[in-house]
Amino acid sequence: MKNYILLVLAAFAIGSGLYFSTQTASAVGVAETLKTVAYDDPSIPKKERSGKYGFDKAHSSLGFRIRHLGLVDVPGHFRNFDGSFFYDAENVGKSSIKFTAEVRSVDTGIDARDNHLRSVDFFDVPSFPEMKFESKAVKKKGKSLRVTGDLTLKGITKEVQIPVKLSGPLKDERGQLRMGASGTVEINRRDFGITYGGNLPNGVQVLSDKVVVEIAIEGVKEVGD
Repeated sequence: MKNYILLVLAAFAIGSGLYFSTQTASAVGVAETLKTVAYDDPSIPKKERSGKYGFDKAHSSLGFRIRHLGLVDVPGHFRNFDGSFFYDAENVGKSSIKFTAEVRSVDTGIDARDNHLRSVDFFDVPSFPEMKFESKAVKKKGKSLRVTGDLTLKGITKEVQIPVKLSGPLKDERGQLRMGASGTVEINRRDFGITYGGNLPNGVQVLSDKVVVEIAIEGVKEVGD
């Protein structure tokens, strides 16, 4: 119980940070905290651990960071997203994850910037309202997983690999089985047709091509699964 309380407190503290207030926390911060307080209940057998987990969106986040003028990383997140993951504790290779985000829900904390991001210069929301990810392969690598899948953004699909750190499972105060999954992947925005932004006279990019996508998911095992 003590470890569970620590996990809840950590999630709450992070939730008031990076991009979201439950939805403004850095997934990197979440991942680092999970390394410290993640708890795996050894009394839960593999068969019970396995199954489909729906996203607990109140304790999950889908965010990103992009460098501005080569100086600082500017954060953002998507407020509306959903998904699930299937975890096979006996054969991790059979595990999978998928999620969808409403790109219109992009939030960087600045209304004018968010409206620009929704325009044709960036996400072109009217034409491409969703961002999607669906895994194709999952492999165990040390204490983490290597998830390979298709990321679709602005109508373009590219294969990406995401290192994923698992935490849990544990049972909450209601007896629900929960697991955490956090990961970070770097993509090139130009690969997805997002090319807005030039260079300063000294050659420094106004916006970097590289974007860090950060995922922190708390999943609840579906009843009967």
